Amino acid sequence: MSSWLIFLAVTSSVFAADDPLARARLLYNQGQFDAAVTAAEQARLTPARTDAADLVAARAYLERFRATAAPDDASNARDRLRRIDPQRFPPRERIEYIVGLAQMLFVDGAYGAAADVFEPVLQSPDLLTVAARERVLDWWASALDRDTRPRSELDRRGAYQRVRARMDEELATHPGSAAAAYWLAASAHAQGDQQAAWDAALAAWVRAPLTSDRGAALRADLDTLILRAIIPDRAKQIAQTPESLRLQWEQFKDRWTRP
Repeated sequence: MSSWLIFLAVTSSVFAADDPLARARLLYNQGQFDAAVTAAEQARLTPARTDAADLVAARAYLERFRATAAPDDASNARDRLRRIDPQRFPPRERIEYIVGLAQMLFVDGAYGAAADVFEPVLQSPDLLTVAARERVLDWWASALDRDTRPRSELDRRGAYQRVRARMDEELATHPGSAAAAYWLAASAHAQGDQQAAWDAALAAWVRAPLTSDRGAALRADLDTLILRAIIPDRAKQIAQTPESLRLQWEQFKDRWTRP
């Protein structure tokens, strides 16, 4: 479910035309990562903006790596993060820097460490936009999931209970959170609690119009989760055929499809 994290500073296109750092942030937020790197390198020529420019470039290289898996992009991102002095950042840019470090750890396969770095960011609600919080939440759960998979069953149950508790808490205050709705179902499935996973998926489907895109992405992800994971395992637990559960799922979706 993960996607890139927008830079928290709001930048107008008019202002960005005259300011290479503002332009780099705007281009990053638009998903134009090559151009963002170019603008960041130009911004870096001003000594007072070196660290901020390196932060934008690092995050852009990380997004390029996610698309291409090119080792040079990961190496370039790491180099720029290493040379940053975060002591000079204001609180919002410091959060962006921390998220960049966590993303780098994720890319390097240090999933447990990435989860540890992502988690405190969720405790800074005043420094995150709603969209940014969604993405950090998704990154955190994804990192914990990757870290947990090879562990013992006991360890896995405890880790996925953490995810379930976090997502319950999130939905209580942000009922339109797509990340929380998805991971509540996915973590219940990972724990082996297939009835709870089924119930959470159905609840998420019904709540999906509350999300920012009116449920389009969430419902696509839920459909995949239900068909590929929850139905096969739930069928074994309740002694029903996968076909009968798929029929139930399709009938449920039909009842909740807008006319």
